[in-house]
Amino acid sequence: MTSHAGARTLDPLEVRVSGGLVRGVSERGIRAWRGIPYAAAPVGALRFRAPAAAPPWPGVRDATEFGPVAIQSHRGQFIGAHPRIPQSEDCLNLNVIAPDAPIDDAALRPVMVFVHGGAYSVGSSRENPRQGEGLVRRGGILYVGINYRLGALGYLDFSRYSTAERPFESNLGLRDQVAALAWVRANIRAFGGDPDAVTLFGESAGGNAVTTLMTVPAAAGLFQRAIAQSAPPNAVYPPALTAEWAATFVGILAEQTLGAPETGATAVHPAAQRANPAAEPPVDAESPVRLGLTDAEAVRLLLEAAPARLAGATTTLTVRSPDQYPGTIPLCPVIDGDFLPERPLDAFRDGRAHRVPLIIGTNQREGSLFSGRIDILASTPPRMRAVFANTKKKAKKKLKAQYPGMPASRAALDFGGDYSFWYPSVKVGERHSRYAPVHFYRFDAAPRLLRRMGLDATHGLELFPLFDRLDGWFGRGMTVLGGRRAFKAIGARMQGWWLSFAATGVPDAAWPAYTEVDRLTLVINTHDSVESDPQAERRIAWGAFVPHV
Repeated sequence: MTSHAGARTLDPLEVRVSGGLVRGVSERGIRAWRGIPYAAAPVGALRFRAPAAAPPWPGVRDATEFGPVAIQSHRGQFIGAHPRIPQSEDCLNLNVIAPDAPIDDAALRPVMVFVHGGAYSVGSSRENPRQGEGLVRRGGILYVGINYRLGALGYLDFSRYSTAERPFESNLGLRDQVAALAWVRANIRAFGGDPDAVTLFGESAGGNAVTTLMTVPAAAGLFQRAIAQSAPPNAVYPPALTAEWAATFVGILAEQTLGAPETGATAVHPAAQRANPAAEPPVDAESPVRLGLTDAEAVRLLLEAAPARLAGATTTLTVRSPDQYPGTIPLCPVIDGDFLPERPLDAFRDGRAHRVPLIIGTNQREGSLFSGRIDILASTPPRMRAVFANTKKKAKKKLKAQYPGMPASRAALDFGGDYSFWYPSVKVGERHSRYAPVHFYRFDAAPRLLRRMGLDATHGLELFPLFDRLDGWFGRGMTVLGGRRAFKAIGARMQGWWLSFAATGVPDAAWPAYTEVDRLTLVINTHDSVESDPQAERRIAWGAFVPHV
């Protein structure tokens, strides 16, 4: 039996990884290892700290069951993990799925690492327990799903409270993802995977993780290809703003935990104030002193708060933010000048992003999903006025003409979706294409029921055909009026493209590369097509928007 990390044993289900031996399970034509720690539990002294190496364990660790998921609210702004699913701060674990076949060291398999979405507040690698199995069975690849810290524990920047005695690092969720990728590079060969053929892919917040990690120096060499599905690439903010969110969060947490007066709870961000002069003036958020808390008391509150309290305060912050900070989301990576040195879109522009092949795209109507409890986009009149505040009148008029009927709901949601997802993705595609191969897509397909509901090809829809979700209750429900067979065919084609890209860096000979000259885009529908610069007028109109993307 071998004894070094990333090694196999005589039993194909027993593998030695960095922390020790793990034993998986063979089922449904695949082998699976679940809940493998890729870093130490970020609890106690490690709360709000960068991930540390996972300590070794004795004997053989059972890896047949999923590990705990990140702390999240089940019924917050977004629907989180069911109460029966174990949650813990000790959530830095991953799952590996491989074909149930002998390992050939001379023919290691491509690896696909998926980063789940959920607005950095909800979601997990077990949200759909069989996700990735179809890709493994069809393409013979290895699939890795990761958990990472969410909400306040992973995506609020508390570095303003950092001291030499008690450091608080920034970008914790992003650091977790790099730690997971480093674990894959060190260990995946033992499962039959090729550490030099890793494709990083993700959707929504996971897509933001992909585009951001492409500009994180510490991620260099950890993946060789990337796929960003419905990413909001520009949802990355400077430290002055993230520090303000941190102070606001501390105030909310204090009020909910200690009963402290919640000064400024309804304060409006200056951008919203400019758009609506009658709004309540903003309260200075530069210091928690405004809440009657010293920095030391704020630190103690953050370190001692129960995880559920942190999740509840996170929900309060994210519910208020769309109106107080229009066009932004407070759970985000921060441009800290260190781990994330610059705005990713600037790194793409100047060729400082990792020069790996990229598939990037969005769905036709990303914004149509975001209403009701998840009304987070710049899609109400005050929010739109706020994001337009610095755009010249003539340019504003041209852009509004691209959304007839605005501020009516349908047009406003399309505007909000394009602001967050489509136009920034176009900019990533065009800029990265100067330095590496890019393939751009637009997903237009939608079952008849979703079209009747006015959702059309909305945010997240492409995950159903890609990950074989059409047999679940929601997949069957949305195709009850037809479209099931067509969606399954679309899924087969998408899987083929994604798998080919993972193996070769090219999705299909019939899917041309995207360049600034012709902007050839694959439009995915019942019958696919390639279009040159679809929505060109809208793209050009967005070019005059200020601040420039």
